[in-house]
Amino acid sequence: MRKILVPFIVALPLLSGGCIAKTIVDVATLPVKAAGQGVDWATTSQEESDRNYGRKMRKKEAAEGAERKRVAEEEAMRDAELKEKQRNDRKHKKRRDRDD
Repeated sequence: MRKILVPFIVALPLLSGGCIAKTIVDVATLPVKAAGQGVDWATTSQEESDRNYGRKMRKKEAAEGAERKRVAEEEAMRDAELKEKQRNDRKHKKRRDRDD
């Protein structure tokens, strides 16, 4: 058993990438990195906050612009309908005046 174990132990540093110390450091710092990542996910940086606020304001302005456009189109449609009605009323009045 000892004959098999010794070559394996000698070859272990070569098989593990050559740096057991780095692996130990990575394993030891993993909880700190994980906690830091959790804090990063839980908080919002000023840059993220500004970006989100800008996106929110652009969406709001776009919605307001679309609403203004819709209202303007409705008013234009009402004006066109009113003009058409007035034109028809004048036509009918002329016909009535002619027929009388």
